[in-house]
Amino acid sequence: MHLLTQVNVTNSHIRLESILHEEGLRFVAGVDEVGRGPLAGPVVAAACMIPRNVHLKGIRDSKLLTPKSRKKLFWTIITHALVGIGVVSEKEIDRINILNASLLAMRKAVLALSVTPDFLFIDGHLKIDVPIPQLPVVAGDSKLISIGAASIVAKVTRDEMMEGYDLEFPHYGFRHHKGYPTAAHVAALEECGPCPIHRMTFEPVARLLRTVEA
Repeated sequence: MHLLTQVNVTNSHIRLESILHEEGLRFVAGVDEVGRGPLAGPVVAAACMIPRNVHLKGIRDSKLLTPKSRKKLFWTIITHALVGIGVVSEKEIDRINILNASLLAMRKAVLALSVTPDFLFIDGHLKIDVPIPQLPVVAGDSKLISIGAASIVAKVTRDEMMEGYDLEFPHYGFRHHKGYPTAAHVAALEECGPCPIHRMTFEPVARLLRTVEA
């Protein structure tokens, strides 16, 4: 793939997916995950393949979008692109650590696609364990359309899961902070203790458990 090696991936204006399409690769997917930092809930990944003849506007890093814009783009993406989603639970995160859980979620997302990709662009600097040619791209969610789309799908999917958990565990405010360690979340943890979806190996959850056991 000589054309790909000539491209500077720091240039956010070049659609690398198009270069691979020109080389005859039909199915090119972007992969991203969300949920490494929260104290509760799963890590969620998405893989997105945008057809060559589809041009989606407004796709960018999900963190730079408003919730309303993300939701609108989410529906546009899943309508016009092939999407796979991978979820790794908080219990599995505690068992294998967050890095391995993130890589596993991305692997699951790729395997969930209805068509096996010819090539993958992975957000970050690590490859995932699938027998598919791939290129990690640091900050790829702000550089590549396919990874940006994956970040939006993963973010909206996880946010909706956390809103569901808010109904099940209403004392923690999951609807508002989505499990991230805000002051309000930490205060609720200290008052109520952890609930079943908290990551027991993450601080300050682990510290609270040690205090209870002491």
